[in-house]
Order: sequence, then C-alpha cells, then structure tokens
Amino acid sequence: MTLLPLERNDPALKEDVRAFWNEGSCGEVYAVGESLRERLESHARARYALEPEIRDFARFADGAGKDVLEIGVGMGADHLEWARSGPRSLCGIDLTPRAIEWTRRRLQAFGCESDLRVGDAEQLPFADESFDIVYSWGVIHCTPNTARACQEIHRVLRPGGIARILVYHRYSFVGYMLWLRYGLMSGKPGLSLDEIYARHLESPGIKAYSVDEANQLVRHFASSKVWTCLNFGDLLNGEAGQRHRGPLLAIARRVWPRWLIRRFFPRHGLNLMIEAIK
Repeated sequence: MTLLPLERNDPALKEDVRAFWNEGSCGEVYAVGESLRERLESHARARYALEPEIRDFARFADGAGKDVLEIGVGMGADHLEWARSGPRSLCGIDLTPRAIEWTRRRLQAFGCESDLRVGDAEQLPFADESFDIVYSWGVIHCTPNTARACQEIHRVLRPGGIARILVYHRYSFVGYMLWLRYGLMSGKPGLSLDEIYARHLESPGIKAYSVDEANQLVRHFASSKVWTCLNFGDLLNGEAGQRHRGPLLAIARRVWPRWLIRRFFPRHGLNLMIEAIK
C-alpha cells in the first residue's frame, strides 16, 4: 500500500493553521458567561454533552501516577481532567499561544498545574521515552505531516506506553455534507473528499483518513486498535465549526434523520479513534 500521500512538509501551511486557530480556539463559541469561571464551565459542559465519547476514549483516570502529555490542549477542558487524575507529571503543548493561555487560566482557576508550552506536534520538545500516556483529540490531522507527528508520539512514549489519538475519518456524513454543499451544489462535483476537507472543514489543509491509513500512521507501534464513531457534526448537533452558517444549515438541522444514521450508518462517523501501545 502506498503510504499516506496526504502528508507533506509545508511551513507556510502550518503558519496558516496557526493563524486560523489563534483567531479562536476550538469550541470557544461555547464559552459563555460573565466571569472567566462561568465561561470555562459553560465550555466544558457543552463539550462533554456534545462529545460524551471523549471520556470513554481518554479514560482520564488512567493518568494517576503517570507521566502524561496532551498534544493540542485547545481550551483546556480535557487537560483539566488529566490534571485532576493525579498524574506524576503533566505536560501540554499547542501550536497557538491563545490555546495555551486559555488552558493556563483554566488550570489556575481550578487550582491545578501543568507544564504548558507553545509547540509543534511534528517536533515535540521532549526527550525520548518521557511519557506513559500521550493523548490528542482532533488535533494532529491539522498539521501538514501527521505521519511525522505520529513518529514523534512513538519517540516520546516509553515502552509499553499508550497513545490515544483522534483524527478525522474520510468517509463520514460531515464529509458527504460538505461535498454536497461545496462540490455538487457549487458546480464542482469532481472535487474529492480530500479536497473538500482541506478547503472547507476547519483549518486550512485539514486531512481525513481511512481506517487502513490510520493503521499505517501507527504501524511502528507494537499493537494498535482503530475504529470509527459518529460525532455531533455527523448528527448536526451543536455548532458546525467556525466556518459554516446559514439558513440551509438551519433547515437541515430540523429535518436531519439522526435515528436512521445512528441505526444504519454508525461506521460513517467523522471520529476515527486510534489506541496504540509502544
């Protein structure tokens, strides 16, 4: 099998990704309230209500007594959960200063600590075999060379350490909807799903993978498990990211056949989960 043609080294694209997410961290639309604490709690409530699979996948309690790294801390809701688990050490990186500041303020508000750094998933600023757990939810598909990020995760994990990574799944209802809107309805039916994701999902150049490709991403690990699940975007619940608004979307939300999708198409979800052991 040809290995992941989507991967590339592109510093200019990475800077575009940094600029996009530094304008607004993922989920910031849910941070509402008068005080900082109210905004942080509102964001966390919305995050775990819309994505209850996060807790089952992350298994935050596993961090007790372990050295834990989160790649892509975002607004810090998951990072706070790792901090509360009682890790031996906790580190977090993000490509954007905005996310690091959100996470720093969240941890301070709840009396927790972490080694937080602006950093690049393709060049992790940590020594070999530094961590027992590396966690990343919906982040490394944004970097131009996701395969390189997976190699870095493997490098910084200790033997027997575990990586829990979410990337996007190519064959998802989110992808199909975006193709309908920006491909077929825009007179460009020849656009591939890869082009659709890169241009129209979230940050510039974002990627989505098949199950086979996800297995290739972690082929250097001793063992791995890969599976898909529906996310709130597939079901048109919650906000549709930072780039999509309009009356057509509002109408679709009211008539979307969520029960049918859950029952007959559960494997066509945007979430592609990877659990790999070094």
